[in-house]
Amino acid sequence: MRTLLNLIWLVFAGFWLAMGYLAAGVLMCLLIVTIPFGIASFRMAIFALWPFGSVVVAKPTAGVGSALMNVLWFLLCGWWLALGHIITAIACAITIVGIPLALGNLKMLPVSCVPFGKDIVPIGALRSDMRVLYRA
Repeated sequence: MRTLLNLIWLVFAGFWLAMGYLAAGVLMCLLIVTIPFGIASFRMAIFALWPFGSVVVAKPTAGVGSALMNVLWFLLCGWWLALGHIITAIACAITIVGIPLALGNLKMLPVSCVPFGKDIVPIGALRSDMRVLYRA
């Protein structure tokens, strides 16, 4: 079932969202200072391309540094990536079949706005002590 959902997602939303994350990653890798933003963007591109079967969990070691990085991320590229999720959610919600995809887009909004301090792990690797933030 996850494969089928991922294929539908890929056609209707995933490809375009992944291209947005890849573009943001390339732009962020132009400067040495913003390379961590580029790496986070590439990580999110993979998640946006094939989200079902993975979960976003909070890193227990995240601290003030990740909070500062999240603020900078949102100012530099997080707001327009979130806007891409909102536009894609609206486009998917037009049809009955696309409503679950629209909900998936809306669930990815917090992760696209504040990706630092979070890990993307397969559902099979999920431990009982991990705090799940988003399950696709």
